[in-house]
Amino acid sequence: MRDAAVLTVAEMGRADRLTIAGGTPGIALMENAGRAVTRAILRRFRPCATVVLAGPGNNGGDGLVVARRLEEAGWPVRVALLGERNGLRGDAALAAARWRGPLVPLTPAALVGASLVVDALFGAGLARPIEGLAAETIRAIAAPVVAIDLPSGVSGDTGAVLGVAPQAVLTVTFFRLKPAHLLLPGRDLCGEVVCAPIGIPDDVLDRIGPTTFRNDPTLWRQLLRPPGSADHKYSRGTVTVVAGPAMTGAARLAARAARRAGAGLVTIAAPDAASAAACRAGEPGVIVTEASLQALLADERRRVWLVGPGGGERAAEIARAVLAAGRRLVADADALRGAPEDLRGTAIATPHAAEFARLFGPLGADRLAAVREAARRLDGVVLLKGSDTIVAAPDGRAAINPAAPAWLATGGTGDVLGGIAAALLAQGLPAFEAACAAAWLHAQAAGRAGPHLIAEDLADHLPAVVAGLY
Repeated sequence: MRDAAVLTVAEMGRADRLTIAGGTPGIALMENAGRAVTRAILRRFRPCATVVLAGPGNNGGDGLVVARRLEEAGWPVRVALLGERNGLRGDAALAAARWRGPLVPLTPAALVGASLVVDALFGAGLARPIEGLAAETIRAIAAPVVAIDLPSGVSGDTGAVLGVAPQAVLTVTFFRLKPAHLLLPGRDLCGEVVCAPIGIPDDVLDRIGPTTFRNDPTLWRQLLRPPGSADHKYSRGTVTVVAGPAMTGAARLAARAARRAGAGLVTIAAPDAASAAACRAGEPGVIVTEASLQALLADERRRVWLVGPGGGERAAEIARAVLAAGRRLVADADALRGAPEDLRGTAIATPHAAEFARLFGPLGADRLAAVREAARRLDGVVLLKGSDTIVAAPDGRAAINPAAPAWLATGGTGDVLGGIAAALLAQGLPAFEAACAAAWLHAQAAGRAGPHLIAEDLADHLPAVVAGLY
């Protein structure tokens, strides 16, 4: 899990301080950071007129190291400094003392003739909107941008833009990613992201105890297991999908995904004869029943229920009944109505942004914090669907899914995700890990399906994706 750790701005600051306290000088970390950025630039660009935009803090110090090293490699470089040279302090002042090349004030005019811009104005810890000359200069950038740590103006903890931020083609950060490298719009503004080691030892993570992670198989792979010789359909997990009367296709999509994700037995609970007939027109391996909710809940083998896809107006009521019976609930779509207290104890809730706002209130700028708070209120895992899906547990853990293909934005893909999550829950994965694995598998299946996929395509790609993890 160390490799998947994502550090907040405060946690990254602590990692720096712990390393320095352990005997590594701060200027050594700065030199290592500048060397890493320079190496990334040299691998991707040919020598060209380069302007380094340097701020007054350590981010600017990193930029001054880059300027020196590029110049040593024969590049024409000048530094545009925000503020006065004698205003620099600490390691940034040491880096400035080692720079003998051109140093000009930060203005839009400093960009004239630049073929490459290195953005070292502000790091991830920016707390207020960029204004004045800094904002004017960023708006005037016309050349490709390489950002150090993050594009200036992007909040490291939320990915939100504070005033203005440049579009980078490359961002080089250090030790571990920050939330903004994974959360929109920061993620898109970063361009390609390189995370470079700079001499911070991995064991500082044990002292920091990060609770945010990049959603990666290292978080949950060890919990997956292929079927064994002693397994049978019930030991592999049972999933009951509740269908609504109007959109039976949603339940059918979810049921098919649950089967492809490894559930041993999947049942669609239909509300009436007409709905049951529509569901029976699908795959023969799915059991369809018109039995009453009370009768189905009396069967102790039905431990995991998926309620909501195409569920209709009774979905929320059914979800409450499932919870009252002590079953594990994956709640989606129509089940996400009412107050969070009505769904307290839900194993996994899978809202999109509008459903989240309806249930928990507006997401606000700090979506990561909002999803964490929602999980606490729900006392269950919340999976906020989107291009930067966030999964949060009530104990404070959170994972951000790496970029999922944009072509997942089509009807029915959320029903497939719910089916995958229910299947993994039924196979014994804890709720947080089941939700993380479901989001990752969903995105990988979409990548295999390719552009212009429809929701029906996803399930067929799941077996190969899962098999690659064993």
